Amino acid sequence: MKVRSHFFRGATALGFAAAAATAVLVSARADITPPPKLECSAPLDLTRLEHPLKRMAQHFAAGLPVKIVAIGSSSTAGAGASSPAMSYPSRLAVELREWFPRIDISVVNRGVNGEESRDMLARFDRDVFAEQPDLVIWQVGSNSVLRDHPLAEANVPMVEGLKRLREAQVDVVLINPQYAPKVITKHDVEGMVDLIAVTAKQANVDLFQRFAVMRYWRLTEDIPFSSFVSPDDLHMNDWSYGCIAKLLAGAIHDAATRSTITATAAPALRR
Repeated sequence: MKVRSHFFRGATALGFAAAAATAVLVSARADITPPPKLECSAPLDLTRLEHPLKRMAQHFAAGLPVKIVAIGSSSTAGAGASSPAMSYPSRLAVELREWFPRIDISVVNRGVNGEESRDMLARFDRDVFAEQPDLVIWQVGSNSVLRDHPLAEANVPMVEGLKRLREAQVDVVLINPQYAPKVITKHDVEGMVDLIAVTAKQANVDLFQRFAVMRYWRLTEDIPFSSFVSPDDLHMNDWSYGCIAKLLAGAIHDAATRSTITATAAPALRR
């Protein structure tokens, strides 16, 4: 009986010790604060498209299907995303369907890793015009900057590509480079951003200022690069692809329905 009593006393002590250890673990886990959820936002002056999207407006007003072609390099293809469904063109389709639930909207991803503007222009017939798009979103400039190529090398094919798109009477939105560590250390990045802005203005096409939006996240909202840039310090991640798509969708909605929007629009694009 003494042996059994000693055994039960030992077992009881072990049980109390295990319970105490569990309580400590639970308490420690309770003290861990999950990272804050990032809010997808940017000032309206950084996201607003200057020119109305006339063709898109006609299709939306008539309830006609809309096809968008997104052409670009790796940040269009979706490098850094966890899956193709998390690329910005895929997320853009989802966001636009929320804005226009009764419209058949498709977004075709024609991003190819590593390309520059001349490479994209060379496949316009096959990858853009063959799709008969209503809107073309052209992301350009990043790889030229990363390779330290002269700005003129990017500008000549960009001007030619915009000329061809205008002749096809499709709506156009340019997207400039990403604000990421490996991009912003290049000496010509600001020059490229300015060049794309001037080229868009001269061609009377819209520009979505991705560079300024991402700079706003980092410098104004104080969001660390690790929250919106992949570990390679170059490509975007699921959150930033999704946020850019959300902001771009809102900008497209505004530019395609601007005649129905009053002057009292909200000062920031938040949903």
